[in-house]
Amino acid sequence: MPGLDGPTPMVHSKHTTKVFDSDLQELARVVAEMGGLAERQIAEAIEALTTRDSGRAQQMVAADAIIDAIQRDIEARAVEIIARRQPVAGDLRQIVGILRIANEIERIGDLAKNIGKRIVAMNGEDMPRRSMRGVNHMAALMLAQLRDVLDSFACRDVAKAVEVWTRDQDIDRLCTSLSQEFLAYMLEKSVAMSFGAHLMFCAKNLERMGDHATNIAEAVHYMVKGETLLRERPKADFTSMLTVAMGRTSQTSTPGCIENPSPNNLRITSPDAAAR
Repeated sequence: MPGLDGPTPMVHSKHTTKVFDSDLQELARVVAEMGGLAERQIAEAIEALTTRDSGRAQQMVAADAIIDAIQRDIEARAVEIIARRQPVAGDLRQIVGILRIANEIERIGDLAKNIGKRIVAMNGEDMPRRSMRGVNHMAALMLAQLRDVLDSFACRDVAKAVEVWTRDQDIDRLCTSLSQEFLAYMLEKSVAMSFGAHLMFCAKNLERMGDHATNIAEAVHYMVKGETLLRERPKADFTSMLTVAMGRTSQTSTPGCIENPSPNNLRITSPDAAAR
């Protein structure tokens, strides 16, 4: 009689599926934990930047090692699951998606750490309140993006993932605006060149975090739909096109010396326009 010598194939298949689902749920739980840590790292970085707290910044820089360790653990677990369960099609797609998301979160953690390092380098210097409000607003947008995309992953909500993917251009625009503001500040106060540069890199790190959040959104879409988003990602980051027209070189001055720098001469120039 079937079943006397062991479980029937159908029973074995159901058992295997149940164990695999349990493995996937545990991986998803660890990814959610990792995402929560990344959120806290961003919040800590911005708080340390606001208060110019180098000690706090150093602590959050050190804490990045925890996110790195979790990412390595997820990779090891995923490889073990693939080796033991040999998933195919949709099941394999879930694991690949989780690996992609874990990698993007790890990069977000690295970017938060970079902000922490900039804070330490600033060494408690003061900054314009207006500039800090802009950075805080950008960080709030970024945190909302990260929370929403992690929610879309937890619920496998494609519509929410695509919404995050589309909203990234808001962070891009703010990054460009802040970069212009920081350049103007640096021109007005030449002694603040180093400080302004640090602020620009902090804003750029937040913008890059937004890009990684959209990568997570694309991974969620792939996990659910089984295909990549074919549309071109909306982008509004023009920081690479920022140029500074700082006056002309005088014939009587030393070659290469620039006269009459003015923050009013800041503009965005496209590469094509610059070539012309």
